[in-house]
Amino acid sequence: MAGIRVTYSGLISFLGGILSIITGIIFTIIITRSVSPEEYGTWGLINALILYVFMVSPVISYWSTRDTVRQIQSGKSAVLSSMLLSAGAVSVYILISYFMGYYTDASEDILLFAAILIPAMFMNGILTAINLGWKPHAISYGTLAFGISAIPLALFFVYYSDLGVNGIILSVLIAYMVSIVILFQYAKEKIKNNFNNLHLKKWLKISWLPLYPGIAILVAGFDISIFAIITGSVIGLAFWAAAVVLPSMISHTSLISRAVYPKLLEEKTREFVNENLTHLFYFGILLTSVVITFARPGLYALNPIYEVAVPVVIIMAFEGFLTVLTNVFLLSLAGIENVDKYEKSTFRDYIRSKLFFPQTLRLIQTITYIGILTTGLLILVDLENSNQELLIYWASVAVITQVPLTIGLYHLLRKNISIKIDVYRVIKYLLISIGVFGITYLLMNKFIIYTENLIYFIPNILIFLVFGISLYVVITYLTDSKIRKLVTSIIQELKTRTS
Repeated sequence: MAGIRVTYSGLISFLGGILSIITGIIFTIIITRSVSPEEYGTWGLINALILYVFMVSPVISYWSTRDTVRQIQSGKSAVLSSMLLSAGAVSVYILISYFMGYYTDASEDILLFAAILIPAMFMNGILTAINLGWKPHAISYGTLAFGISAIPLALFFVYYSDLGVNGIILSVLIAYMVSIVILFQYAKEKIKNNFNNLHLKKWLKISWLPLYPGIAILVAGFDISIFAIITGSVIGLAFWAAAVVLPSMISHTSLISRAVYPKLLEEKTREFVNENLTHLFYFGILLTSVVITFARPGLYALNPIYEVAVPVVIIMAFEGFLTVLTNVFLLSLAGIENVDKYEKSTFRDYIRSKLFFPQTLRLIQTITYIGILTTGLLILVDLENSNQELLIYWASVAVITQVPLTIGLYHLLRKNISIKIDVYRVIKYLLISIGVFGITYLLMNKFIIYTENLIYFIPNILIFLVFGISLYVVITYLTDSKIRKLVTSIIQELKTRTS
């Protein structure tokens, strides 16, 4: 392999992520303006239920990425095995849907219809895994294709045809198909080989290892179902789903580090990690500031009824940034581990490896999170607290339980890699963002008129958004040599690509 370029792939991925944020917000606005809170809550529940069954996908995709980086020809075996796995996932999903349809006010028929999304998600996931080990930047093209195609589809199926949640499902399904076509074009060189059951046997033999992180994801995903069951309604989920739309933007910061994992697998050099961390904080602070500053107008744009969830957005913004750091630390630890390269590695070797122990810390965190959340909700519901108060409690538990995990993983990574967070630069970026977006917030409150006319409202928001981001970039460019170097490398890369 010619070598994975961390900065280039990271920037391409991040820029693609920014564009997907825009398309995602437009898609969400179409939905929230077209369906009732009950229907939007049902869509949130569907996403949670699919997450439960999708947790088995790493049995194949986890090893597919590592095999691709190491030039092991297992692409076709991975694709076919993943499709077989999706069939089992559909069966489990149907059973769960019957259960949730009984204990909540969500439509059972709609929950069952959403099962058609699962095979497409599995195919999209395995092609993403192959491209991650081959051409990480290609993933962004698939993501962007998904986002762009979802908008006209939502306009047709949800807005004009008024199909409600069924329309959302059809829109997402077709958008996944578009993404799959794009991802396949980049991955096809790696899936020309024949199916080899030896690959499948190897993956199944150590399937417990990639499934282990999935336990934490599964446990964490219980929060949606627990809230719905305890409150007996999906209405609260609608406000939660709306509130996490903006903080979810922050997750795109991790795209800066998308190539770190395969790069660490590819070679022993690790010098690039510190520079990547600086870039991660730079863009992470920017997006977190944007989310906090535009919490109110963002929710208002989705639908004025969701404006009461502003405190939830602000709290979840901090949780979102901590989660980004957590995921990057986890991937970095996995990237420096080579235990799976050796045929003689034992069960004990895997248990003691950096593929297992960090995930144990994550599992402890998620169990703690669900335990505290469930206990608190049971008490607060009995005290007849409002949905808004319940959601603020939910968000607070999420961020508080995330803090020790992030700190713990950072210290664990430092024991294995010589990394150091540039505290001086991080503080500088933070102070600049506070000043810039503080001014942006004051100006926005003075001049923005809240109106349900989106044609007038959204352009006004965009003016202040562009102002804030531009001012942040200009000031950091003038005051920070690393940002000047980053901008210069971007320009040079664009010139090279153009020529």
